[in-house]
Amino acid sequence: MEPILFFESHWLKEHHLVVVSYTWFVMAFLALFSFLATRRLNIFPGKFQNVMEVIIGGFDSLLTDTMGHEGRRFFPLIATLGLYILTSNLLGLIPGFESPTANLNTTVSMAVVVFVMTHVVGIKVHGYKYVKQFMGPVWWLTPLMLPIEIISHLSRPLSLSVRLFGNIMGEDIVLAVVLLLVPLLVPLPVFALMIFTSCIQTLVFMLLAMMYIAGAMEEAH
Repeated sequence: MEPILFFESHWLKEHHLVVVSYTWFVMAFLALFSFLATRRLNIFPGKFQNVMEVIIGGFDSLLTDTMGHEGRRFFPLIATLGLYILTSNLLGLIPGFESPTANLNTTVSMAVVVFVMTHVVGIKVHGYKYVKQFMGPVWWLTPLMLPIEIISHLSRPLSLSVRLFGNIMGEDIVLAVVLLLVPLLVPLPVFALMIFTSCIQTLVFMLLAMMYIAGAMEEAH
């Protein structure tokens, strides 16, 4: 059993190193792309600036429509999450690469950031009154409502992380099977479906993050 356990432990360490390497690769790619887009800002944008303006403009419209103008202060967080998740999802479609978001450690870390930000914003906006939303509308319902609300809030990072991880991991497995069965002629509809799914999962994560933060800023009823 010891050689097997040693092999599994060694494989896990190697796998985590690969995931971390791809994570740094995505960050370096986004930093380089941002530098190329902003090094020479012009009224008549070049191709890199034009692409980035369309993407950032889309994120800004989505944020404003979902959270209102008050949500503009969370644009750096939401846009960063969106760019990173989308790039990571699409990276796994390239043969030989692996999506960082197909690893649960990556998705959990992003979900925890959203979870902490949600309650920090709630406390900052409402002060100690923020705790009242966990206690129910009347005091005698507190023993019932408190555990329900705590479980409900703790399930949010679990839902965010597992949903993204499961879908992207499934994509990578499907892609591996397709490349194994038809290595010379990969069906294009499968790639189109995976690209669509990667975009949808990015949108879902962003929307849920915005809704959680916006809900923390609202008055409890």
